[in-house]
Amino acid sequence: MNKKEQINSKKIPQHVAVIMDGNGRWAKGKGMERVFGHKNALTSVRDTIEGAAEIGVKAITLYAFSTENWNRPKLEVNALMNLLITSLKKELDTFQKNEVRVNAIGNIDNLPSKAQKALAEVIEATKTNGRITLSLALSYGSREEIVNTIQNISKKVVNNQLQIEEIDEKVINNHLYTFNLPDVDLMIRTSGEQRISNFLLWQMAYAELYFTNILWPDFRKNDFFDAIIEYQNRERRFGKTSEQIETTNE
Repeated sequence: MNKKEQINSKKIPQHVAVIMDGNGRWAKGKGMERVFGHKNALTSVRDTIEGAAEIGVKAITLYAFSTENWNRPKLEVNALMNLLITSLKKELDTFQKNEVRVNAIGNIDNLPSKAQKALAEVIEATKTNGRITLSLALSYGSREEIVNTIQNISKKVVNNQLQIEEIDEKVINNHLYTFNLPDVDLMIRTSGEQRISNFLLWQMAYAELYFTNILWPDFRKNDFFDAIIEYQNRERRFGKTSEQIETTNE
């Protein structure tokens, strides 16, 4: 039985988030510059998106570039931005074939104008696709997102558009970058690192975390399926007891 056949179609996570880690170490292991690793990660991205679409995942968010990544060497940052532009254009046919709707979260205004233009064009071209939503986290930091959310809600309170007593989880969700996405069910991080790195902190409150030693450029569809199988073997309790979950499922 192949990996895909082992997956229970009734327990598919709605939203999977991925921290694509290990490009630099992969390149270094081959005696190459870090950028070489980034360039060779596209197959992993394509495999992961296609695998998610095939099994019925509704949303996948890839941590492509964090707010902290701006502190990397300028040469690497420029290379990443150029790679973003070329990859978006190159992958458009794949997005259309798999009915992928492209979305972006983060401080997009910080991206170079050419990157913003390429991103806007792909978002527009795929806006009617409905099989799966691919969100690219670009210039993204969860703490910055939460600060922006608090500021925007506070402005509405000051302008009498919102009462303090009306602020609840739904209001906060509606002011996040991910307002149109479900909470994260599963977070995958490659390369053996075991931390969240300022990624979707609010949205991952009850997510299952999956860590693998595979470096991102080596991550393939079957590795993604392994993560899904592991997710399905876990008991998600959301603060309840095992007995309560069993009663609910009866």
